[in-house]
Amino acid sequence: MFFAAVFLYQRYVLRVVALQANVQADAMVRPHSPVIGPDNARVTIVEFFDPACEACKSFHPYLKQTLSEFPQEVRLVIRYAPLHKELSVQAINVLEAARAQGRFEVTLDALLEGQRAWARQGANPVARVWAIAQAAGLNIEQASIYVASGAVNVVLVQDVADMKAIGVRVTPTFFVNGIPLQSADPNQLHDLVKQEVERSGRIQ
Repeated sequence: MFFAAVFLYQRYVLRVVALQANVQADAMVRPHSPVIGPDNARVTIVEFFDPACEACKSFHPYLKQTLSEFPQEVRLVIRYAPLHKELSVQAINVLEAARAQGRFEVTLDALLEGQRAWARQGANPVARVWAIAQAAGLNIEQASIYVASGAVNVVLVQDVADMKAIGVRVTPTFFVNGIPLQSADPNQLHDLVKQEVERSGRIQ
């Protein structure tokens, strides 16, 4: 009964998200959002993402595989959902500083690969996050200046507001051309992306 209740609740949450996403379509992608893939891609995956989220880490390799399969047709837009609060914010600070240096993807991969080292209880998250990023090539002095400027706070305020407006409550939450992924299943994401790639190709 417990698992049935959880399943029904998840379905309800997804229905609510789908309805709110239609109403809040303008809140899906913002000019400040990190983008992986061509800007003119026919298909846009929006991921509400928390770097401290284990499920986001598990999903990431499958997401990269899907992007590599459709390198010209698909782009990924990342929206931050700092559900682990300060732990998430520290990692997002580093990611945004890395983006300012043109090292977003390599730093993202490094933080997710080393997630257990900084996201577990008892770790020193600030020091470990910065150490991992530095090993990935981040200029720490420049990054510290960038974070101190407050630029990341502006991004986070907007992303959190959009997350709430759309009704996102868990990470990762995906939308493909505005269509919400119905479950946290990499195969379903791939199939939905492929469907949208084929559909968009027919209507061009």
